[in-house]
Amino acid sequence: MCYMSTTEPTVFERIVAREIPATIVYEDDRIIAFQDIVPKAPVHLLVVPKTSEFANVTELAAGDPQLLADIVAVAQILADDHSGGNYRLIFNTGERVGQTVFHVHAHVLGGALSEGTLGF
Repeated sequence: MCYMSTTEPTVFERIVAREIPATIVYEDDRIIAFQDIVPKAPVHLLVVPKTSEFANVTELAAGDPQLLADIVAVAQILADDHSGGNYRLIFNTGERVGQTVFHVHAHVLGGALSEGTLGF
């Protein structure tokens, strides 16, 4: 017997499928990156694996460490291109710390960020 999932696609799955527009700054076969629509820093980009298999960075590290390494490498490329190589890389894990989309993603924050702040 086949059961259909009732789970709605995440906003990131819909961006990957081009159902929701985004300002895409990087894309390859496994990763997409785009500008955050509510930026918390002068540069605020999201680096998202195209798979929705992993809800958070801990699951990703356990399930596909190479994909995690690739996300970090893309973050560096984007930081080089958008903020002179200086950046903060943030993964939120859990609702209480601000994760609102349970499809793993990295925030690349750059620009003028003061010491002692997270940029959020």
